[in-house]
Amino acid sequence: MTACLFCQISQRQVPATIVYEDEYCLAFKDINPKAKVHLLVIPKKHIDHVMDLTLAESELMGHMLCHMKDIAATQPLTQQGFRLITNTGVGGGQEVYHLHFHLLAGF
Repeated sequence: MTACLFCQISQRQVPATIVYEDEYCLAFKDINPKAKVHLLVIPKKHIDHVMDLTLAESELMGHMLCHMKDIAATQPLTQQGFRLITNTGVGGGQEVYHLHFHLLAGF
């Protein structure tokens, strides 16, 4: 999906400060941070939002969640704890329609 901003970041067509990457997911700094640490964690596979997940993505989602601690470890403050948030749809405040988690730490 070439028009998707996060797909373009994943494909290095749009610059971002990438802090973690593996074959399934990518984490980068949010350009409009809401906390001292604010990362966006995306699957490399394009999925619009949580409501589009199927059992076929179970392994991908499990992989991402299990690696959040590794992603968090790349940042200061996260040893004290962090929040994971995902917005879904217009009513949930989703702005970019590519499934992503906000990893936030500090205030």
